Amino acid sequence: MTDTPLNDQELSRLREIDTPTICNALEIVSPERRARGFTVRHLHCAFPELPPIVGYARTARIRAATPPSAGNEDQTAARLAYYRYIDAGAGPTVMVIEDIDTTPGYGSWWGEVHSNVHQALGALGVVTSGSVRDLDMIAEGFQLISGSVGPSHAWVQLVDCGGEVNVHGMVTRSGDLVHADRHGAVIIPHEVARDVPAAAELCMRREKPILDACKSGDFSVALIEKALAEAGEIH
Repeated sequence: MTDTPLNDQELSRLREIDTPTICNALEIVSPERRARGFTVRHLHCAFPELPPIVGYARTARIRAATPPSAGNEDQTAARLAYYRYIDAGAGPTVMVIEDIDTTPGYGSWWGEVHSNVHQALGALGVVTSGSVRDLDMIAEGFQLISGSVGPSHAWVQLVDCGGEVNVHGMVTRSGDLVHADRHGAVIIPHEVARDVPAAAELCMRREKPILDACKSGDFSVALIEKALAEAGEIH
């Protein structure tokens, strides 16, 4: 498999699967990644009713606790360069933003204005160690998965974009394929991305005999033993 971006139909199939099942599927198609490539601490999901977001990472680092050293003109130039970066390359996109303050979430990069700007640039949502705000005014359908929720943007400023970031243990590079929902986020390696839906379906078929046994109304250790054996024969 190549790194050719997935088409709309392939991305749509991944959106039908929740993030935990994606992780299960990756244990089959990319077993060496079983213990890495996903968030490992709680993230607040602002809109858990939304379907999973699946897109190509655009990365950046921010901070908010201290004023920027550059003048306003330099900050504007940096932000415009950041917007151009988001707009370039394969989409749809998912923003992956690391807050590098000693206390992440001191000020929010995300609110009414920025959610609308990013959505207009093709982003489906954000996974960030920082904070979010304006929850009642966020662009419709834009997902916020964040380290915290807070009231102020303080001195929030862009530090850089396009480099490697770490959001709650998920090390992400620009262009990585990210799958995220209310459980957290995981990176799907490009080389196995098209194999994931079939692997997810296999996982669910293997779980079915066990779940059926639990719901049978006549549960016993002997029944679960039989179900485990049956599941082990499903390939």
